[in-house]
Amino acid sequence: MRRLHPNARRIAGALLLTLAAAVTAGCDDDTGGEGSDRFRSEIGVVPETPQRPGDPAAGYDALVNAPYVGCGLPYDAWRRLNPETDPADLLPGRRGRNAELPYAATAHVNRDGVEVVSSNCLVCHAARIEGELIVGLGNEFLDFTEDARRAATSAGAYVRGEAETAAWRHWADRIDGVAPHIRTATVGANPATNLTWALMSRLDPETLEWSETPLIDPPPTEPLPVSVPPWWRMSKKNAMFYTTIGRGDHARFMMLASLLCVDSVEEVEAIDEYAPDIRAYIASLEAPAYPRPIDAVLAEEGRAVFEKGCSGCHGSYGEAPSYPNKLISLEKVGTDPEYALAATDGRRDRFYEWVAESWFGSTVETAPAAGYIAPPLDGVWATAPYLHNGAVPDIALLLDSERRPRFWRHRSGPREYDPETLGWRYERLEAAEVEAASPEERARIHDTTRLGYGAGGHRYGDLLSEAQRRALIEYLKTL
Repeated sequence: MRRLHPNARRIAGALLLTLAAAVTAGCDDDTGGEGSDRFRSEIGVVPETPQRPGDPAAGYDALVNAPYVGCGLPYDAWRRLNPETDPADLLPGRRGRNAELPYAATAHVNRDGVEVVSSNCLVCHAARIEGELIVGLGNEFLDFTEDARRAATSAGAYVRGEAETAAWRHWADRIDGVAPHIRTATVGANPATNLTWALMSRLDPETLEWSETPLIDPPPTEPLPVSVPPWWRMSKKNAMFYTTIGRGDHARFMMLASLLCVDSVEEVEAIDEYAPDIRAYIASLEAPAYPRPIDAVLAEEGRAVFEKGCSGCHGSYGEAPSYPNKLISLEKVGTDPEYALAATDGRRDRFYEWVAESWFGSTVETAPAAGYIAPPLDGVWATAPYLHNGAVPDIALLLDSERRPRFWRHRSGPREYDPETLGWRYERLEAAEVEAASPEERARIHDTTRLGYGAGGHRYGDLLSEAQRRALIEYLKTL
C-alpha cells in the first residue's frame, strides 16, 4: 500500500479533536473557591435512572453514518492527504461515501453543500487487540501531545475554492479555540473532559451559538489524564463516568460530544432524534471473549478468590450476574485523587452551571462525587492499561502494587499483548533515563510522578499470595 502524505498523521491528529469521549469529571486546576452542594453526590450506591428506549440496529447505523459532528475537512482535501484506505479499517453497514472511509471518519454534505469528513465516536471507542478491531474498546494509544492547530492550519493548503475554504475555516476555527486545552503530556492520555469544557466556554448555553472569545473562563492548558472505558460497561452502569458525572438521560449526555460544530439548539435537537438509538446500541454490546485457551481448573480457584475479595465492589458474574454501582471513597480506594478532587472542589462549577442552564440540563445531571466508581469487569482482559488514568500497565501489577513501575512506556515496534499479565508489553525505565530523554521520547513515557498520573492505591491484591494472583488472573480471563 502507498504511504500516506507526510502530513496525513498530523491531520488525523487534528481530526481527533472531534472525538466523542464526552463529559467526564472536571479536570482543571484553575483557581476558585468552594462550590455548591447542588453539583455534588454522596459516596454510596448510584441509583438507576430510566433511559429512553432505542433501536440498537438503527443506533449502529447512526453511529457509523450520521453527521453528529457537523464540521470537518472538505472531502477532496481529506482525500489528497489520505489517498488510500486500509481495507482492515473498513466497517460493515456503512453507506455511500462512508463505505470507503476508515471506521473513525464520517463524510456528509454540510449546510452549504460542501462534502466534509469529520471524526466520529470510534476515534476513541474502537481499537484492535489480538488482531481484531473491536467497536467499543477504548483506544489507549491516541496521541494528543501535539498542538492540533498546526495540523489544522497545514490542512488548509489542500483546500480549493471559496466554498471549501469556508468549510475548512469553520472547522479550523473551532479547533483553534479548543487546541490549547487538550494537549496532554503523554501519548495515550485522553483529554476528553478539557475538550468539552473548552467548548462550553465558547458556546452560549441557551442558544448554543459560538463565540470567538470565551464567555466563561476556559479550563487550564494541562488536562488530567483519563483512560477510555469500554462501551460494553454501559449496560450495567447507572452513571456514565468515573466520578459518576453522567446521570439522568445518558443518550442526551453523550450528545455533548457533538458540541465542536453546533451553532444552534435546532442542530442538537436533530441529533437527539437518534441519540437514544445510539445509546441502545452501546448498551447492547457484549465484551469480547478471551481469545486464548483458559485453564478451567485454575480459573475456578480464581473464582473463589474473586468472590471473596472483589465481587462486593465489582459485581458477580456467571449465570446470575449482579453489579452494585458502588462509589468508593478516595480514602478507601487510595488511587490518584486529583481527578475526583478536581471534579468536586468547586473550581469548575461554571461548567456544571452551563449544563444546567443549557438545552441539555432538563434531563441530564452533573453530579460528581469525591471518589471513583468500581467498574464492571466484563472483558477486563482487553482494557489495559488500568485505573481511571491508565497508570498501571497490566492486571498482574494491579494486583501487586509494590511492583508497579514509576516510569514505563509501551514497547517500541508492533504492539504485543501479554496473555500472562493481561496487558500490553512494556518497558520499565529509571529516573536517569527519563531525565536524558528528548521531548519526543518523554511524551511516550508514563511518568507516575506527574500530577494526576499516579499509580498508587487499589492495594487489595497485595494481600494475596502469588498462587492466588495467578488463579485470579485466570478467572478474569473468563469475564
